[in-house]
Amino acid sequence: MPNPKGNPQNFEPAQQKGNEVLSDQLSFRVTKEMKEEVKAKDDPPEFCRRAIQDALDKDREK
Repeated sequence: MPNPKGNPQNFEPAQQKGNEVLSDQLSFRVTKEMKEEVKAKDDPPEFCRRAIQDALDKDREK
């Protein structure tokens, strides 16, 4: 029978991948196909952050 209080490892904070604090959230709509493709990536949140940062950098160069 599983432990009703959960696994203690689940209560540890996740390891941050960068050196900046990720404190804000951004929400937007996408097509079902886009969502499925992003969800299929190894690390969907990091994939989205990189894609947005690349687009912002490219826009800044104009």
